[in-house]
Amino acid sequence: MGLSRLAALHGVATSYSPSPDVTVSVPDDTVIAVLAALGVDAGTPADVRKCLAAAESRSRLLPPTVVVWAGEPLPPALAGLPHGSTVTVEPEPSDLPGHPAGRPPAPLSMRSRAAAPAEPVAPGEPAPEAAPAPGAAPVGAMTPPGDETAAAPATGGSAPAWWISPPHGVHRIHVRTPDNRRATATLVAAPPCLPQPPEGTHGFLVQLYSLLSARSWGMGDLGDLADLAAWAGRSVGSGFVQVNPLHAAVPGKPTDPSPYRPSSRRFPDPVHLHVESIPEYGHVRDRAALDDLRQDAAALSEAVLNKGALIDRDAVWELKRQALELVAQVPLTPGRRADYCDFLAEQGQALEDHALWCALAEVHGPDWHTWPEALRAPRSPGTARARSELLDRVDFHCRLAWLTAGQLAAAQRAAEDAGMGVGIVHDLAVGVHPAGADTWSQQEAFAHGMSVGAPPDAFNARGQDWGLPPWRPDVLAATGYAAYRGLLRGLLAHAGALRIDHVMGLFRLWWVPEGRPPTDGTYVAYDAEAMLAVLVLEAHRAGTSVVGEDLGTVAPGVREALARRGVLGTSVLWFERDWEGDGRPLAPEEWRRDCLATATTHDLPSTAARLTGDHVTLRHRLGLLTRSLEEELTADLTDTAEWLALLARLRMLPEGDGDEEAAVRAVHRFLRRTPARMTGVWLPDTVGDRRPQNLPGTWDQYPNWRLPIADPEGHPVTLEEITASPRLYGLMEVLRPRKPHTAPPGERRP
Repeated sequence: MGLSRLAALHGVATSYSPSPDVTVSVPDDTVIAVLAALGVDAGTPADVRKCLAAAESRSRLLPPTVVVWAGEPLPPALAGLPHGSTVTVEPEPSDLPGHPAGRPPAPLSMRSRAAAPAEPVAPGEPAPEAAPAPGAAPVGAMTPPGDETAAAPATGGSAPAWWISPPHGVHRIHVRTPDNRRATATLVAAPPCLPQPPEGTHGFLVQLYSLLSARSWGMGDLGDLADLAAWAGRSVGSGFVQVNPLHAAVPGKPTDPSPYRPSSRRFPDPVHLHVESIPEYGHVRDRAALDDLRQDAAALSEAVLNKGALIDRDAVWELKRQALELVAQVPLTPGRRADYCDFLAEQGQALEDHALWCALAEVHGPDWHTWPEALRAPRSPGTARARSELLDRVDFHCRLAWLTAGQLAAAQRAAEDAGMGVGIVHDLAVGVHPAGADTWSQQEAFAHGMSVGAPPDAFNARGQDWGLPPWRPDVLAATGYAAYRGLLRGLLAHAGALRIDHVMGLFRLWWVPEGRPPTDGTYVAYDAEAMLAVLVLEAHRAGTSVVGEDLGTVAPGVREALARRGVLGTSVLWFERDWEGDGRPLAPEEWRRDCLATATTHDLPSTAARLTGDHVTLRHRLGLLTRSLEEELTADLTDTAEWLALLARLRMLPEGDGDEEAAVRAVHRFLRRTPARMTGVWLPDTVGDRRPQNLPGTWDQYPNWRLPIADPEGHPVTLEEITASPRLYGLMEVLRPRKPHTAPPGERRP
């Protein structure tokens, strides 16, 4: 009982339920290992008693981070303060992104008074497991003296009359009780809900590396992304383009090609740069060297597009790195230098640390655990000396981050200029590589010796280990979620919306101790209220929507909590069945409204492969099936036949059976008829590609993350060929809303 109680106090589960009628106990060794990663020694019964006594004897007036939502009741931590407590809020500096410049905001002072009894939670709004109760500030922001609107006590909502609503932001709150107890905490004041995308918008989903154009250097780049967005918005009325994570990768030989296991989630990877679009490129003096590099890049693209070669990220980066070294020798113009200096000032220590890691990795290799001892801590004297010695390389990597941010901004501008209501939807991976820049520069924030994964379930009896060290929830809370806020601010700076992979990780993550199978993991809870509040706050400042990937095992109440804050879900056609009833496919009107509806994702078969059963034969060839090929094909055919029968009953398949292209169009007609706010089209589906970009459960058996978009026969196709494809236009016609015919200007009536 002592270990279970200690685990509960630290958000560590001692059991879990893979299904409603099954409960699995977590091994004690796992619980002890996870507690150790959180800084709690529970190795012996005596240690457990000591830590438990210490934990239960601590009495905090405030938790490390407190959340208030605009227009909603205060959280218990504030509503329950002793009568007469003095509360002072120090608003965050006004020079942060999204804030007007000016004098520092004045502190807000108030005195608590006895509160009326709390109102019960409304039926139908369950609180997510292990999440704290929601809190909030009422509508109306306090403005500092000197502004047009003077500060005034907040009114409305359910907050007590004594509470003065601070502006949206991350502040410091100080409390002193009548008996002179004191506490200081981070206060996150968030709007109640995220911005929402336009109703009924459609767009493309694409893995950027797979989208080669005639000008690419062996893989798709940010120039190709801007071009795709400009074309899609103008030519087929798309409202967004969703891409894979563009996070900085861990360099290696070879580099891990997965965009979901990056070195840093805070900064993008310069391998995505379109080199010729950099203003200084045209002023490089050694034109012969550039010409040679361009010829080599053309040969890389030729090999991928016409000779069956895979996308070689390392070869692409080697060519781009050499070109960028030449570009970096060109002096910046005064205006460009001023912009670069502003970028450095805005990014601050985080960028300097990231660039230093990149410079050190060039010398000592990509795994900082193997570096000389003096360099393994970012604030050590040895690291300080290395920073001075590698100053030119640090500046080079800072400049690459600036150039990449500039092209990310250009891609979003291209989307907006093309009339897209959303623009570029960026993707946030669930974690980072254990040897990368983030784990080096933020060592205290990560639970070392742990890996994020998934528990055993009906689809994978062995569970999953993703090899990603998790953030420590206690450190996040103690630091006011600074690392998380910085991460979001960087991603949202040039985004129209953000997709969050495994969004359930805002509530809890499955931690697997190093060296143990995923079956020996357990769930660790995060302060979902704080994680959501920071997300809503930063997205609100950026004016962006958020889509959560909520496929798989989802704890009760999580989807409701996400929907309450405006986080859209993800609905994939083949999974949308009446699982609580007869298991049949859901009719379009039964789908949820607040979601991105799609036929597939990067981890699933393309629609053509699903319809033809090609995905089953592929897994058979690779030895991945758990049943005979005949059994798997029969089950797959039955599943597909049910959907095709529904499409036929709804008169969405007028061409009848046997027409694969028509069936793909019918699937998307169905998606368009659902109430989903967003409809996503997997770009490879527009040309009949049958190959998955990633085949979960494989490593070297399949070329994950290295395939270009291809036609039904597997021949790669370029961006130019995709945008001219009759098959694409036939598919997009079923999604594009009808517009009234407009006559040419010379034929219009006055």
